[in-house]
Amino acid sequence: MKSHVLSGDLSLEFVSKFREYGILYGNGGSYQLMTFCPWCGKKLPASLRDVWFETIEQMGLEPEDDIPKDMQSEVWWLNGNYEPPR
Repeated sequence: MKSHVLSGDLSLEFVSKFREYGILYGNGGSYQLMTFCPWCGKKLPASLRDVWFETIEQMGLEPEDDIPKDMQSEVWWLNGNYEPPR
């Protein structure tokens, strides 16, 4: 699936800081979250959107604040700076 997203041929988006794949709407401003790969049917990793917002809140920040660089990409979750769901 990664190759399809990177090719730019499809209206798919990967939001790395949230670990989310989505189907873009025509206006490009929003997308429908995908939970399964449309090609193989495999369940995609869970979104970390809620965890991201909880993490910045614990840091005393709001989404409109100056968010640290490592929180603006997948760096924060790749480094294990969150509690995975059990």
